[in-house]
Amino acid sequence: MSSGASAGGLFSRNNSGNVSTMRGLVSFIADLRNARARELEEKRINKELANIRQKFRDGNLNGYSKKKYVCKLLYIYILGWNVDFGHLEAVNLISATKYSEKQIGYLAVTLFLHEQHELLHLVVNSIRKDLLDHNELNNCLALHAIANVGGKEMGEALSSDVHRLLISPASKAFVKKKAALTLLRLYRKFPSIVQLEWAERIISLMDDPDMGVALSVTSLVMALVQENPEQYKGSYVKAARRLKKIVVDNECAEGYFYYKVPCPWIQVKLLKLLQYYPPPEDTHIRNLIRESLQRIMDSALEMPKNVQQNNAQNAVLFEAINLVIHLDTEHDLMVQISSRLGKFISSRETNVRYLGLEAMTHLAARSETLDPIKKHQSIIIGSLRDRDISVRRQGLDLLYSMCDPTNSQAVVSELLKYLQTADYAIREEMVLKIAILTEKYATDIQWYVDISLRLIAMAGDHVSDEVWQRVIQIVTNNEELQVYAAQNILQYVKADCHETLVKIGGYLLGEFGHLIADTKGCSPIEQFMALQAKMRGCSASTRAILLSSFIKFVNLFPEIKPQLLQAFRAYSHSLDSELQQRACEYLALATLPTDDLLRTVCDEMPPFPERASALLSRLHQKHANTSDKRTWVVGGKDANADPKEFNLVQNTGLKRTFTNATPAPRKDSAPAVPNGTNGALSNLTSDLAGLDMNIDTNKVLKAPNLASAAHLSPDWEIGYNRLLLRAEGVLYEDAQIQIGLRTEYRGELGCVILYFTNKSSFPMGSFTTTLDNRSAEFLKTDIKGLPDTVIQPEGQTQQMIMFEAKNIFTDPPTIRISYLAGALQALTLQLPVVLHKYMDAAELSAEDFFKRWKQIGGAPREAQSVFGLSNKGRTMNMDYTRKVVQGFKWGILDGVDPNAKNIVGATVLHTTDGGKFGCLLRLEPNFDTMMYRITIRATDESVPPVLIKLMEERLSQGIEGLI
Repeated sequence: MSSGASAGGLFSRNNSGNVSTMRGLVSFIADLRNARARELEEKRINKELANIRQKFRDGNLNGYSKKKYVCKLLYIYILGWNVDFGHLEAVNLISATKYSEKQIGYLAVTLFLHEQHELLHLVVNSIRKDLLDHNELNNCLALHAIANVGGKEMGEALSSDVHRLLISPASKAFVKKKAALTLLRLYRKFPSIVQLEWAERIISLMDDPDMGVALSVTSLVMALVQENPEQYKGSYVKAARRLKKIVVDNECAEGYFYYKVPCPWIQVKLLKLLQYYPPPEDTHIRNLIRESLQRIMDSALEMPKNVQQNNAQNAVLFEAINLVIHLDTEHDLMVQISSRLGKFISSRETNVRYLGLEAMTHLAARSETLDPIKKHQSIIIGSLRDRDISVRRQGLDLLYSMCDPTNSQAVVSELLKYLQTADYAIREEMVLKIAILTEKYATDIQWYVDISLRLIAMAGDHVSDEVWQRVIQIVTNNEELQVYAAQNILQYVKADCHETLVKIGGYLLGEFGHLIADTKGCSPIEQFMALQAKMRGCSASTRAILLSSFIKFVNLFPEIKPQLLQAFRAYSHSLDSELQQRACEYLALATLPTDDLLRTVCDEMPPFPERASALLSRLHQKHANTSDKRTWVVGGKDANADPKEFNLVQNTGLKRTFTNATPAPRKDSAPAVPNGTNGALSNLTSDLAGLDMNIDTNKVLKAPNLASAAHLSPDWEIGYNRLLLRAEGVLYEDAQIQIGLRTEYRGELGCVILYFTNKSSFPMGSFTTTLDNRSAEFLKTDIKGLPDTVIQPEGQTQQMIMFEAKNIFTDPPTIRISYLAGALQALTLQLPVVLHKYMDAAELSAEDFFKRWKQIGGAPREAQSVFGLSNKGRTMNMDYTRKVVQGFKWGILDGVDPNAKNIVGATVLHTTDGGKFGCLLRLEPNFDTMMYRITIRATDESVPPVLIKLMEERLSQGIEGLI
């Protein structure tokens, strides 16, 4: 028997479990293989099950016997028999001391139990014990069990132990790999199991020297980044640097080359990870990515003859192309890929054609111009008839994305042609896309009506409710469409048409039939006869719409009232309760003595309210609920520029609040149409934005930003205060690390160089810095260089950051420094990049000073403060006060103030957007009372309070904190 042979092969391996030495098991498998009939196999299995029950009932079995009988149960279970009575015995084997017995126990748990099984809670403590064991093989068995059957309860109980194995410096590489993948498996099932505070430590493992660990951790980080991008933003630099090391520096272990391509799996993951974040502004990081992308492009110029090498190279190349498109700034690279994609979409290989079309769709979604893509329009249209349905789908996506006002009619025409022979699997999607394009690019009202009705007539059952309801909505909200639409729909209804067209006809003729009543062939009786002829073959919901149209005809066309009343009487005896009630109510309404109530009830329907289009929400659902969330939407540059439409894809599947929900169907005339238009067909594009779906922020856990000022390390202020008035010095120092700082400021530009020295006797690994700029709007940063990821003992590395003062800012940036030295060590420090660093001392005569002092005037361009020393035990003197004022880059103007003890100063503050600000100072120290009065005036009212605060904090410290 084939099933027995397959399972027998599993149990005949001579691994550490020594299954092949179990003669009873081998004999039992042989008996089942030799059974020539189902009855003989069943008889032998029942005999064996009875024997095993007896053995378990008697007890006193040694470990070997338990293992043997559990193996027999496993084999019987694989053949499809029920062995519930042996589950407990199998679970007990997990606690065995011998590896071979423990291995069988874990195998049984993964096969017999599921995540909701009642016995699973009995093994949690045993699994935790194996996770804490120093034996790596036991660790791996436990990790396998958690990954395969771990439910929420087990995951919550053991996830911290799995995380400990992942980050432990004592863990072997293969244990770390399994721990990372176990966490990934748990996270995909229960995201809350992975704690947000683990982010920094998990990211650091992307620098692990073992490529397998880096690959597994990158897979984990990719999943985490998609839901918590802000928390895992440190992974961006890690990915850029690791990619460069692999691609440019050829740092890849020999065993990870696949047909001469260095670890293509991690290359693809790193390239994809870089697409989850916006393009970086930092020069150094951009250069890292550009260098890697250029090398990938250059290496792909040579087409290897080996198929496997070609596939691996193409996998990396296409992901690199997607990243180039995502960055959208690498113009040289964009020119290269445009020509290459044209060759790929006409390739003989199906996979290459598919990937080429997908990449070109991405290009259409990002590119400013579609001209390079339009050159290949005939090839793209031809892909709709490709022999592979995946290529056909991708060709459809590309045509949809590359459509614009210049080619919309041609594209829509081709799609309509293809619709007649298209696969049923993609027809509904095609209908949605044609409907959206028709509405979006319609410049002629007649073209819109013709195409919409023709589309519905051709597609039939593949037309979703959103499509025909949208047509009704647009016609209702645009007066210039109503006559033409009513005439055309009447012709369709008179002919043999689909029921969806009857619904549209019922609504439009009921509302606008009177507008065409005088036209030849459109008289009231002809309209009524056309609709009535369709009633028998329609569903109950369509008949309800037609009855609502007839009551409107009673109000509009009294001359055909007898025929209408006859229709109501006929349906007043319908077996359908909804139709019966509707007909009875309409009959009563139509036979009232006066028409006042009838006219009120049948008043013209108002325009539909402005609401988001339901067509797009339905279309984008196909890209939702995937493990890898796309960073762009199918639909062209304008669609990707609309955050509402983009959020449709990103947020689908999450718990949301629908602010613009589609109203429930109305029973009075027709199902409600989802949204309204703005009254002009040419302006309908803005109405196509997707539903505004907002995550309930009250339920979303947000991890702390460890790089922020709220998490500054102890003693951070010592070096910070020292460097407020100095250009260089030590920012921070402890037993392990010294952080030096050197600065230079010219006008609105500042350069900060950080020096990191390893004072310990062991190397620092995964050295990482993360900048947090609270004043990002007014203080632009650009990282020009990053520190090395490994600092040897007594070694040093450095980092350069450029700061540009765009305007007045108040909050200095902070930096998070983390590294592995056994465990993860981390510091958060505040950088002395403050407003006065962008000032230059000025020289003024007494006359000029007082003149400008008066010109600036008082409030709001003046700020004043009176304060004393923060510690009364300190002292203050003139020398200290002058040094502080000079340190704040004020030019001291001697002899200007009549009181020689008072200090008068002038300076110019430089910013990029705000320009230059002139600032004047008057400082009055009282050495008897140890009090200061400080007055600052500036040409901009926002400057004095900032400078006052900085100087007050510094001067109040007294002489002990001297520069």
